[in-house]
Amino acid sequence: MELKNVILEKEGSIAIVTINRPKALNALNSETLKDIDTVVSELEKDKEVYAVILTGAGEKSFVAGADISEMKDLNEEQGREFGALGNKVFRRLEVLDKPVIAAISGFALGGGCELAMACDIRIASEKARFAQPESGLGITPGFGGTQRLPRIVGLGKAKELIYTGDMVNAAEALRIGLVNKVVPLESLMDEAKALANKIAQNAPIAVKLCKDAIDRGMQVSIDEAIVIEAEDFGKCFATEDQKEGMAAFVERREKNFKNQ
Repeated sequence: MELKNVILEKEGSIAIVTINRPKALNALNSETLKDIDTVVSELEKDKEVYAVILTGAGEKSFVAGADISEMKDLNEEQGREFGALGNKVFRRLEVLDKPVIAAISGFALGGGCELAMACDIRIASEKARFAQPESGLGITPGFGGTQRLPRIVGLGKAKELIYTGDMVNAAEALRIGLVNKVVPLESLMDEAKALANKIAQNAPIAVKLCKDAIDRGMQVSIDEAIVIEAEDFGKCFATEDQKEGMAAFVERREKNFKNQ
C-alpha cells in the first residue's frame, strides 16, 4: 500500500489516520482523497482494529478544505466528478464498520468540516475553527455539507452557516452540537486515544452493530428503525462475545472479548 498524503498507524487495537499535507494546511486534492479511500479499504479488512482516530498533521489545521488550486479551473463535468469522488470517499468512511473519532486541532473548513462530519464523534481543540465557506467561493459545499450539517446542528443553523460562510470557534461548535467535546490542544490526541481505547474495550461486533442500527435507523421511520434494532440485537446472540460478556457479568470477573 503506497500512500503519498495520508499516514496510517496502529497502536494496539486503534488505528490513527493522519492527513499529511501540512504545507497546504492538509487541503484535500484528488490524490489525498484517493489515499483516504485506500486507507478505508485497509481498515475494512483489518479485524484487529476496533476504533479509528482521524486527524491532520500539525497544529494549525485538521483539513483546511478541498484544494482550491485544483478546483479553480474545473468545468461543470469535472466539478461534478470531483464532488462525486469526495462524496464517495466520505460515505465509505461514514459507513465503515468501526467507530471513527475526528481529532480536530485547528481549521476544519469546507471539505475539512465535511470530513469531520463523516466521522462518528468529533473532539476539538480549543483552537479549532469550523466553517462551510463555499458560497463565498462561488460554489456549494460539495462533499456532503448540505446534507450532514442540517442532520447534526439542525436545519436553521445549518442554513445560516452555509449561506453566510461564517466561521465558528470550538466553544460555539460545542454549543450547537457540531462537536462532542473541546479540550486543550496539548491534550487532543490523548483525549482521542482514551476515548478510542474505551470504545475498543467493549465487544467489537456489538459496537459495529450499534453503529449500524443508529445510522440506518436515522434514515427511516421509527417503526422501521426498531425493526433494524431488533435484527441487530438478535445478531449479537450468535456471537461468542455475547456469551463471554454476560458470563463475565454473572461471574463478576473481567471480560475477554475476542471479536467473535
